[in-house]
Amino acid sequence: MGDASAHEPRRQQPDRSAAIRPQRGRWSTAQAFAALDLGTNNCRLLIARPQGTGFAVVDAFSRIVRLGEGLAASNRLSDAAIDRTLAALRICADKLQRRNVTLARSVATEACRRAENGAEFIARAYAETGIHLDIISAEEEARLAVLGCHVLIEPGEDPALIFDIGGGSTELVLVDTSGVVPRVLDWHSAPWGVVSLTESAGGGEGRDGLLAAYARMRAMVTDSFAPFAQRLPRGIVRPRLLGTSGTVTTLGSVHLGLSHYDRSMVDGLIVPADAMRRISGELAAMAVSERAQLSCIGTERADLVVAGCAILESIMDLWPAERVGIADRGIREGILRRLMGAARP
Repeated sequence: MGDASAHEPRRQQPDRSAAIRPQRGRWSTAQAFAALDLGTNNCRLLIARPQGTGFAVVDAFSRIVRLGEGLAASNRLSDAAIDRTLAALRICADKLQRRNVTLARSVATEACRRAENGAEFIARAYAETGIHLDIISAEEEARLAVLGCHVLIEPGEDPALIFDIGGGSTELVLVDTSGVVPRVLDWHSAPWGVVSLTESAGGGEGRDGLLAAYARMRAMVTDSFAPFAQRLPRGIVRPRLLGTSGTVTTLGSVHLGLSHYDRSMVDGLIVPADAMRRISGELAAMAVSERAQLSCIGTERADLVVAGCAILESIMDLWPAERVGIADRGIREGILRRLMGAARP
């Protein structure tokens, strides 16, 4: 393993525990399971019960906390970012208690992996909320994302590329889809996500300045993908791409012209790659205030979405698929599938 269009959109419908593990043989569809994913930008919780071969969501929570804000410059989680994140984790802890969760797993990713005070934050989060966060490796993060979203990969025989654009890193996973569950062929973690890339290369004044910053971001990301690019197979007849991240769901919403985000419209959507490039170019030339006026972006994502566009375009250069699949699912769903599978009698 290595290191770390014209078609109409398609829609498809959809270790440690912070709770008590069920006794073997006592698994039932009445039990609630939970997965919490604390990233560099977002804190997201999903609580579900088993249903058939999958699960039914009974509660969810998502908040932009920007835990990794300022990390690129200081190598530390700031006090303000920690306070925002702890406030979100308290809400999650309350939901876990009220929903009588039987089994839960909570994970932290790039911000906590990179920060000098990451372990200190984990200890404080446990002391103040009762939630134990596992700092997972980039490889496990990639595998969980694949497990959570692979059902949305378009049919095909050639390998497919699944990507997860995070706040502090981007994971790329090449998978063989010939079996029931995709087999990981290779993976790569790049140290650029929407927060880290914005802080390192974003900004710019006027159209020329904005486009110059965008070109810098594209170059930095492309360079970080270079080792993986050299290992990718050649002669792929029909490359397939599936993305799971706020970037692709946001661009999918813009593509559809939605007045507000609608998961049922976006999860499973497939968009021509040319359309994603056009939207990316348009957003890159806009001032932050102009992006904020777009209803599917708003003030919370206006300053970060362009970095996501730069990463996405670099991925499309790397793996030139004609269409991009969009998944509003990933790590949390992968965790839930693992928990429910392990708890079955």
